[in-house]
Amino acid sequence: MRAFTIRVPATSANIGPGFDVVGLSLSLHLTLTVTVDEASSVRAPKITYSGEGADEVPLNAYQNLTTRVALYVLRCNGIAKFPAGVTIHCDNEIPFGRGLGSSGAAVIAGVHLGNELGQLNLPVERLLDFALMVERHPDNVTAALVGGFVGSYLRELDQAATEAASVPLSEVLPEYPPDAGEEWGLDPPQPPLGIGHYVRFGWSESIKALAIIPRFELSTAKARGVLPQEYSRKDLVFNLQRLAVLTTALAQNPPDPELIYEAMKDRVHQPYRKTLIPGLPEVTSNITPSTHPGLLGICLSGAGPTILALATGGFEAIARDAAAIFKNHGIDVDWKVLEVAGGSVVQRNA
Repeated sequence: MRAFTIRVPATSANIGPGFDVVGLSLSLHLTLTVTVDEASSVRAPKITYSGEGADEVPLNAYQNLTTRVALYVLRCNGIAKFPAGVTIHCDNEIPFGRGLGSSGAAVIAGVHLGNELGQLNLPVERLLDFALMVERHPDNVTAALVGGFVGSYLRELDQAATEAASVPLSEVLPEYPPDAGEEWGLDPPQPPLGIGHYVRFGWSESIKALAIIPRFELSTAKARGVLPQEYSRKDLVFNLQRLAVLTTALAQNPPDPELIYEAMKDRVHQPYRKTLIPGLPEVTSNITPSTHPGLLGICLSGAGPTILALATGGFEAIARDAAAIFKNHGIDVDWKVLEVAGGSVVQRNA
């Protein structure tokens, strides 16, 4: 009998100007409690689920995202099937479809699950390769894996590796038909080595993250669908200038509200997503360090609709006034004050 626990944090991507580049791990978690009894006659993993999304997550191991990722990792390492007697309880604190990295957390949990079930002892860099074959952009999954305030990029690969990394997601994680058995989909595409690279930036311990969470879901695909294919040089330079400042400014003590507020502005994704998130322009322009002492900067969290306010205090006033703006658009919100969290953790029980 083996037992272990996997704990993966929520994440916020972009942090204003860092579109598809930076991510921040936050103190909401997806936790998997796993037991393996290989003497059992039960072949298919048994999954139970509690918390956010419990009424909508598939409990079939061949349909659930986390276990499908785990099986992908196993099969890429020569293990065709789940071990016998696997039971998994998932407890989730991360809201679905709100821009807080719920799918990224599920993917990282799956990569760890495959690594542990197969006793593969893969290094962190290889775990990231597997995650990037599924998630395709590195900001959320990298922050969920290693924790903190993280910048990441996808390495330029040679032609063969580029083709391997560009395999359609439908081939990496195929949709298992209802009658699929254990032998279905045995030969998945292998991830190239070293797809993604990252660096962890400094972070001032005085800064907390206020997540203002509208009560509606917004899919990442829909939020990406409104973005243009091309940008002006002026808008790209605007973002690059601010990102260059932001990655250092958030580590300074004490943090400078004027510097950070301006550095968290964006022209690459937020202006195009305002039609999907009523109230977004007013929240990001009307709530400022001068009107709300303690606020440092405010932005869309990932693809949204959650608003992320970085602050050293005044959380209730910021949340109250943001909620009032959303209420004028007929939208109710919840809010949470979050810490910057450490990365994913696997704890093996003795």
